[in-house]
Amino acid sequence: MDKLPLGRLRLFVIALFFLNSISSLASTIDTNLTDSARIKLVQDNLELKAFDSLWSNHCNSLMGFLFDSTSLNTYDYPFDSIPKFDDAILEERLKLLDGNTPFDLTFNNRVSAFINLYAVKRRPLTEKAMGLSSLYFPLFESILDEEGLPLEFKYLAIVESALNPTARSRAGATGLWQFMYATGKMNGLEVTSYQDDRMDPIKATYAACKYFKSLYKIYGDWTLVLAAYNCGPGNVNKAIRRSGYQRDYWKIFPYLPRETRGYVPAFIAVNYIMNYPAEHNLYPLKPMFTFFDFDTLIINKKLKFEQIASALNITMEELRFLNPSYKKDFIPYNGKNHVLRLPKEQVGVFVLNEDLIYEYDQPLAHTDSDGRKYVWEDKEIIHRVSSGQYLGSIASRYGVSTNSLMEWNNLRSTTIHPGKELIIYKSEKVYLPEKPKVETAQTETDSQKNNTTIYYQVQEGDTLWDIAKQKGIDVAALKELNKNLDTQKLKPGEKIVISKAG
Repeated sequence: MDKLPLGRLRLFVIALFFLNSISSLASTIDTNLTDSARIKLVQDNLELKAFDSLWSNHCNSLMGFLFDSTSLNTYDYPFDSIPKFDDAILEERLKLLDGNTPFDLTFNNRVSAFINLYAVKRRPLTEKAMGLSSLYFPLFESILDEEGLPLEFKYLAIVESALNPTARSRAGATGLWQFMYATGKMNGLEVTSYQDDRMDPIKATYAACKYFKSLYKIYGDWTLVLAAYNCGPGNVNKAIRRSGYQRDYWKIFPYLPRETRGYVPAFIAVNYIMNYPAEHNLYPLKPMFTFFDFDTLIINKKLKFEQIASALNITMEELRFLNPSYKKDFIPYNGKNHVLRLPKEQVGVFVLNEDLIYEYDQPLAHTDSDGRKYVWEDKEIIHRVSSGQYLGSIASRYGVSTNSLMEWNNLRSTTIHPGKELIIYKSEKVYLPEKPKVETAQTETDSQKNNTTIYYQVQEGDTLWDIAKQKGIDVAALKELNKNLDTQKLKPGEKIVISKAG
């Protein structure tokens, strides 16, 4: 028999390991176990977790997502060294990149200034974005390729949001691709009190592609598409008219809004930096997850992040990082399916325990200094704007931010008028009810006790049989004592006679 190549042999061994892990896992799950024990058994299966980790590391390595600065430092720079290069070298490197893209990667003083910004002045931000690219770039590239668009569009998200899906500008532009509310809605993105599609990496990327295509149909030039994406087609059209109907970005450059005059140079600079990071002693900071560390599930019921975190033993921070579009740590159900992203090693746990997790609706309780238990709950408040009130004063009154008020009410500016109703979500401390106690009219002496009617207050989940067993009474006797009570459908809080006076 011919020998297998080393690479195939490794994959074969990993596959055998995976199959053995599944077999071992199936044999350890006992359907008679309690819910918590069943969940824990799956969580403690280290072999399956090891396989997920091996596969993620293998994929990250193949895609070139490495985070060891020592191995990436091919030029042996000192740790704190910030290399600088002549413009001629930067221009030559950009020419090589320009040959592989339909974008016009022109080098000039403005582009040089932005390269200096990313490579020198904002190094921590650049290295963080480089790390986050291991989470978002495989997704972007897949969608851009599917939509037939230049892959270099992926760099635009760094210019827009530094790859922060919850980024929000002062003007209200939100998400990785910084959609304004109206533009997002025009491109199929919904915003509700619970969810903002602009912060969903997949939905927002498809919407961005749709917008790129519509702009290209107008201008037939990718660099003008960038300009129009930033300042809107109206402003680009004005610049074209004022330039004498030129259709080249650098020729209409003086007539564009100030921000847009820096937008395309920034895009060109990011193209350069992301292709020549080691030359500038820049290395990616490892994010919480990479693209190959998580998987997706379809959810068709309402579900709180607290339920997931408690059942799967993962943090709320991890859930928020992977699911940025859910604004209230809550997946709603409105007749549509929703997506939940989880660490790969927890996906199997969720699938095997899905019904239990949906039912496991127990809020995370806290304890006051006096021993009373409470939870934080969001209350929806409707505030009608009075004359003289402004958004900042209303936000201060309820202890929330102005940005939150704008987001909850889909406001594009801080201008409000008397009579307008605003939705406000306010977290309030809600105390949990204490365990009901048996109510009796017992007195201290036996003689008095014999002349007292004794009651029992029904608790959640009680049955007549449970109560009879607890009190040492025959079920038939209990029914006789409570003839006017529907003993088949006991309700918490109802009183049952245990014994009668006399």
